[in-house]
Amino acid sequence: MMNEFEMSDMVLLHYFLGLEVYQAEDGIFLSQRKYDRELLVKFGLLNCKPAVTPMNVGEKLRLNEGAEMDDARSFRSLVGAKRVLRYIAGTIDNGIWYSQVSNFKLCGFTDSDYAGSLDDRRSISNHVFTLGSGVVTWSSKKQATTTL
Repeated sequence: MMNEFEMSDMVLLHYFLGLEVYQAEDGIFLSQRKYDRELLVKFGLLNCKPAVTPMNVGEKLRLNEGAEMDDARSFRSLVGAKRVLRYIAGTIDNGIWYSQVSNFKLCGFTDSDYAGSLDDRRSISNHVFTLGSGVVTWSSKKQATTTL
């Protein structure tokens, strides 16, 4: 009995769950270039001056203590939406490269900022794990309790 799909009908994967996929003999490259480009076109920032970081280095965000913003422009300025888009413009070609490796090694890195939140003095913990040549999981989370 002949299968409906034969091996000759298979093609390389180009997009998966919003990710752009480039497959080569020595590995796979994943990026969000198509999504990033569409976002920049939508907001008219495709040819903007790129930013090196998504927000000002060393800046700490605080809660607004319940006060509402009167002007949407003030809110957008506060969260730095344009700067984030300028950062995306500067990193549009970035992605994750998973190369073929024969020796898979699991590596983990972790960090925490001691009492980094200005509102409740809680710390932010971060971690990233790699397997082989690429990242497999990462997290950045405010701790549930205050460090003494």
